[in-house]
Amino acid sequence: MVQTSKWRSFWNNGGWWKALLLVIFYWVLYQGVAWLIHTLFGGMMTPGGTFASPQNVLIGQTLSILVTGLLMLALAWSFGWLKELFGPQPIRGSWWMWLAVVVVLGFNAVRYAAVDYQAVGVGVTLMTLFLGLCIGFTEELVCRGFAVQLLRRGGYSEWVVAALSSLLFGILHAGNFIGTTDLLPVIVLVVYTFTFGVLMYLSMRVSGTLILAILLHASTDPSQFLITGAIGEQGQVGEASALMPIANLANPVVIIVGLVLLIFIRGRVGRAHYGLGDRVEK
Repeated sequence: MVQTSKWRSFWNNGGWWKALLLVIFYWVLYQGVAWLIHTLFGGMMTPGGTFASPQNVLIGQTLSILVTGLLMLALAWSFGWLKELFGPQPIRGSWWMWLAVVVVLGFNAVRYAAVDYQAVGVGVTLMTLFLGLCIGFTEELVCRGFAVQLLRRGGYSEWVVAALSSLLFGILHAGNFIGTTDLLPVIVLVVYTFTFGVLMYLSMRVSGTLILAILLHASTDPSQFLITGAIGEQGQVGEASALMPIANLANPVVIIVGLVLLIFIRGRVGRAHYGLGDRVEK
């Protein structure tokens, strides 16, 4: 009981460095889980890329993010935060924050309409949608759940909470490029994921729940994977769609809208809401 109390007290006090520590822990945990799953089940994958078959999607990506997400959910339970993470937000947003939802949903709809489902296949399509749900749940739990909670408990304003949690989200994805010598794709990815993170934060604020951010995120990644048949690639699987020129505008629009809307974020939850001393951790 004493150990649990100390454990929870450590995290309950919040702070930016604890948010960073938790994101690093998540990244290392994910890498370890992915290595273990590929070691145990990698031989069951078929020739081709990750999206060449349903089992490739399952073994190559889905199981790793699903297992890691469940482990992070167990961590949230150990903090005693399940109700706070998935319950109503302590601060709501303004009407203009719905623009974040409209931008993400609009471009996702265009990309789904542009997919050549005959070329992709029903099995790969369904498994990719499930992969998206796992990604949305896990990454939003970490970055809009844990990170936002820790920053709010640190006493920071909502602008700082939005900016730092989104920056952690961007840095998290930059880890995929460890060992690369080409910095341009890394910079572009960090900028995009940072601004996408801002839009996810806004969707959580305006809806009052983490669930909408999870669902928006869950609908985003598969809309790209199903078009390109790969992660972080351009082009299109199957017949080229007339909608692709519009779909290709998604990333620059997300970057611009995210940066602009970030300027207008206001508010502060305050440490007093959590029963903590009213201070900002230095």
